[in-house]
Amino acid sequence: MKNILPYLKSILIAVVLVLIIRTFVFNIAVVNQTSMYPTLHPKDLLFSNAFYRVKKDFKRGDIIIFKSSYDNKLLIKRIIGLPGETVEIIDGKVYINGEVLNEDYLVEDSYTLSDKTRFEVADDELFVMGDNRTPGGSFDSREFGPIKISSIRSKPIFRMLPLKSEKFINKNKDTAK
Repeated sequence: MKNILPYLKSILIAVVLVLIIRTFVFNIAVVNQTSMYPTLHPKDLLFSNAFYRVKKDFKRGDIIIFKSSYDNKLLIKRIIGLPGETVEIIDGKVYINGEVLNEDYLVEDSYTLSDKTRFEVADDELFVMGDNRTPGGSFDSREFGPIKISSIRSKPIFRMLPLKSEKFINKNKDTAK
């Protein structure tokens, strides 16, 4: 029994370290839907920075993974509206505080639809949308409203699979004009 104790101690330490790293440093995620098409595809395997949620360095255009309060699932969407902003959808275009949003990540001639046209983003919230703006293409803040910042789990930074795809995901800039 004395000989086993050091091994058990080492295994326990390793498991605790793995859990800490997995929870607070990085995650692995698999894309299951087409809501972020053409940026992300079903079965893409993503390496995500979990520390992002602690750092709270949110930028418009960042792709994030968050826990939906609507159906308690993990979703992947793009940050469109930041805390304190007004998001409007008018004639298929997205406006932030009255300025049209340049969304160069969308398919050319994309048209954004929404039953509601104006959203106020509270200080503890973000407005998120998928890149697939075809009817039924993305279930996002247009339907369930802004998300709580506390629901964010991570920020995908690297696509591990498929091998031939573009690797870095969140290499964006603030796209508001």
